[in-house]
Amino acid sequence: MNDTADLVARLARIDTTHLADANKAIRAMDAGLRPVRTGLKLVGRAHTVRCCEDFLTVIAGLAAAQAGDVLVIDTQGSRRAVLGELFSLEAVRKGLAGIVVDGLVRDTATIRELDLPVHARGTCPQAGTINRWFATQVPVPCGGVIVAPGDLLFGDDDGILVATADEVRAALPQAEAIAAREAALIARLRAGEALGDLVNAAEHLANVQAGRPSALRFDL
Repeated sequence: MNDTADLVARLARIDTTHLADANKAIRAMDAGLRPVRTGLKLVGRAHTVRCCEDFLTVIAGLAAAQAGDVLVIDTQGSRRAVLGELFSLEAVRKGLAGIVVDGLVRDTATIRELDLPVHARGTCPQAGTINRWFATQVPVPCGGVIVAPGDLLFGDDDGILVATADEVRAALPQAEAIAAREAALIARLRAGEALGDLVNAAEHLANVQAGRPSALRFDL
């Protein structure tokens, strides 16, 4: 297993919140991008597309993308859909890891049936044209951040994070530790223990109010 594949496999075992807590400076797309189907995890390399009111470049990007890639589409504020059921089915056939559209999609009834994470800003029944070329595999704005070809995208129902492989590699050990700690806390809460018995919240609040150095701590 190569290094990128290892990072992808490890990310798939945690949540976006764990990585975000491990590196608070990591790029996060804005909340306007939402999954068409919830409950799916998106993890893969960015293959970028730039277009506007036209999906010819999306066709080219989809044809060139490889298994494990996430197609990242900057529509430059397009008001018509640039992706629907046919492209999504082709993405499944090719083994893509997902699609992120900073814009609109359609045919969501079919997309919701697929095991393919698709995130978008919304829907529109009208499709764009098919006769204008823009660009692929260039840095693009998406969800309020810049995504470069080869960046790692990590998404779930809470949102989408974007990072270089080096950033992920550096943050993963702490993210995995956070995930393990949270799993232990959740197990104890579900067993009936009180949250107040697991965290030093009262002590921390008193210290903050008194101006003393303090940190919130979970007692496991």
